[in-house]
Amino acid sequence: WLTPDNMHHQWLLLAACFWVIFMFMVASKFITLTFKDPDGYGAKQEPLILTAVTKVEEVHVPEEKHWPEEFQPTGKAFSGNLIRQPLVHMERLELLRNVCRDTALRDLSHTLVSKFVLDRIFVCDKHKILFCQTPKVGNTQWKKVLIVLNGAFSSIEEIPENIVHDHEKNGLPRLSSFSDSEIKKRLNLYFKFFIVRDPFERLISAFKDKFVHNPRFEPWYRHEIAPGIIRKYRKNRTETKGLQFEDFVRYLGDPNHRWLDVQFGDHIIHWVTYVELCAPCEIAYSVIGHHETLEDDAPYILKAAGIDHLVSYPTIPPGITVYNKTKVERYFSGISKRDIRRLYARFEGDFKLFGYREPDFLLN
Repeated sequence: WLTPDNMHHQWLLLAACFWVIFMFMVASKFITLTFKDPDGYGAKQEPLILTAVTKVEEVHVPEEKHWPEEFQPTGKAFSGNLIRQPLVHMERLELLRNVCRDTALRDLSHTLVSKFVLDRIFVCDKHKILFCQTPKVGNTQWKKVLIVLNGAFSSIEEIPENIVHDHEKNGLPRLSSFSDSEIKKRLNLYFKFFIVRDPFERLISAFKDKFVHNPRFEPWYRHEIAPGIIRKYRKNRTETKGLQFEDFVRYLGDPNHRWLDVQFGDHIIHWVTYVELCAPCEIAYSVIGHHETLEDDAPYILKAAGIDHLVSYPTIPPGITVYNKTKVERYFSGISKRDIRRLYARFEGDFKLFGYREPDFLLN
């Protein structure tokens, strides 16, 4: 039998064991709360973030949904699925925003959102899309895409060529045709895009198309605009040949070119800056495509706008979008450095906003 002293010691020992176990449980809980939670946060939050992104990409945005202004420049489609931009498109928009904030380039990067700008922007209400026209950058094909989306024709192949630029018949309303409140609503909510290309190569394309090939249905370029430029800017007045690229460059680089622009009217859209056409620092565009990478950019734009299942961009002939450095250098080889510098000074905003390098022949 146990004596009272032995029983007392056993109870003390048992109590001590319970106390040790209790303290161990408290310490374990403390350690769990202190050290496990941060690790758990990192381990748990990462898949939660990925899941959230996946759900956002799959959700259909209701037509009446109003998105915060900070979402406007990110290239997300408001008429279909939300799509994360590839890095190249994010970089283009970030570059644009940075140059727009550069006060030294403000005069070259900013413009009023005037009727001239609103006339350049075509509307597809059915799919909530705005497209700003930048001539000599493959705009005819994009117009065909929008014409089909607006329902005027069931396929691109059915659209007659003479209808594409006939704005009375092609079913493409301009943004300028709406009231101020309707314009603001569309600018805030619609998917907006336009296409650019190397500024100097675009000017060469405009010169060749309007003054060398000169389509028969646009006689005013050869018979009205060319003589006006020649009278003002040709150094050798005894020459009787038609407008030369040197004359064209001298006109475009003249700081006082606007008095002729007013006479030429809307025909100047083929050679004015992207800034003057589309106001990229004032309007938060969703995507800016580049002509040089159109094979990749066109499918991306259709997908980002949520219309890739409805229409395809017309087939691009091989090599047509590649920047032709040799051609550009050949056209500018006979032109004085002074005239080229003045031309670049006018288009510097376009070069900087969209990441085009200053031509090598201007640096030499």
